[in-house]
Amino acid sequence: MPSMKVVACGPNEALIISGVFYGKEPAMIVGGRALVFPALQTIQKLPLSTITLVVKSPKVYTSQGVPISVTGVAQVKINGQNMDMLKAAAEQFGDKDEDEIAEIAKETLEGHQRAIMGTMSVEEIYRDRKKFSTSVFNVASTDLVNMGIMVISYTIKEITDDVGYLKALGMARTAEVQRDARVGEAQAKMQSTIAEAKAEMQRMESKLMNDTEIARFKRDYDFKKAGYDVEVNTAKASADLAYTLQAALMQQQIKEQETQVMVIERMQEIELQEQEIQRKEKELESKIRRPAEAEKYRLETIAEANRQRAVLEAEAEAEAIALKGDAKAFAIEAKAKAEAEQMAKKADAWNEYGKAALMDMMLKMMPKVAAEIAAPLSRANKITMISDSASDIGASKLTGEVLSIMGSIPDVVEKMTGVDISKQMAERRN
Repeated sequence: MPSMKVVACGPNEALIISGVFYGKEPAMIVGGRALVFPALQTIQKLPLSTITLVVKSPKVYTSQGVPISVTGVAQVKINGQNMDMLKAAAEQFGDKDEDEIAEIAKETLEGHQRAIMGTMSVEEIYRDRKKFSTSVFNVASTDLVNMGIMVISYTIKEITDDVGYLKALGMARTAEVQRDARVGEAQAKMQSTIAEAKAEMQRMESKLMNDTEIARFKRDYDFKKAGYDVEVNTAKASADLAYTLQAALMQQQIKEQETQVMVIERMQEIELQEQEIQRKEKELESKIRRPAEAEKYRLETIAEANRQRAVLEAEAEAEAIALKGDAKAFAIEAKAKAEAEQMAKKADAWNEYGKAALMDMMLKMMPKVAAEIAAPLSRANKITMISDSASDIGASKLTGEVLSIMGSIPDVVEKMTGVDISKQMAERRN
């Protein structure tokens, strides 16, 4: 029995197996492997890689009879996905390598390229390359499909000629383009000038309209402003007049308030002075009258004690006299005499004390009384004095008030104690 072996192919290859065990149709495997009997079966490989072809057609006469040369580039390959095309390729290219297949495809493409060139003018081929490429692609694809080859792409790479037609065509086109450019430039300048003139005209019209509107707005503004100014000035004059009247009214009220405050302050000062006089009177009463009464009581008590002592002595003496026989008469006489003497001494003591002691005490208290009267004035932060045109003002008025208070003290003392200080002072001077 013949030996077997494993045959494999890559993904860019197709394996064609024919012979025993496969009947009339060969087996076609793309990118795989199979067990074959080399002695009984035929194994072929087809390349499935893309082939790049440079298709040259030198000196082909166009429909105008102008010889040109065209070089195109095509991409072709055997279609391994379509079994019919793969079968046709196996029939056409069995046992052929990639170069032989490429040559066959290139010859086919070149023939169709030359045929299409003969049906078109130079201008059509040069200016409409896409139309030329599409025509070559469609015609060549029809023939190559029957061989199992698909045309992937076709483009024109180069178009040349030996007679200078393309150059002249380029020059004419260049001149035409230059002419069109100059004409276009002139037209553009003309249109630009016209547009500028129109724009300037529109600008001037807009400016005039704007100036007119501005002038109208300014006129309306001036009219309205004049009316507003009249209203504002009128309101301002009214406000100024009202302010002046209000200020005068306020000033009058302030003056009235100040006068009222001065009156109240004066009344308070008078009330304070009266309170101070009352305080001084009470102080005089506590410091002079009460001590005088206490001293009087003391002297009376001493006199009474002396009287009692004299009475007791007289009684004792009377008792002693009574023992002698005339005691009672003597006691009565002695008692009367002692009482008379005691009363005389008491009267003399009280008379002398009342005149001298009270006078001495008053003279000692006068400076203190004056200091006490002036003390509140020295602590005052503000003194407001109200006087008419006939009275004194300032310090002389204040000094007169203090002296007036001091001058009223002798009368107060005389009312309280019955002692006339002025009379006593005159008697002491005499």
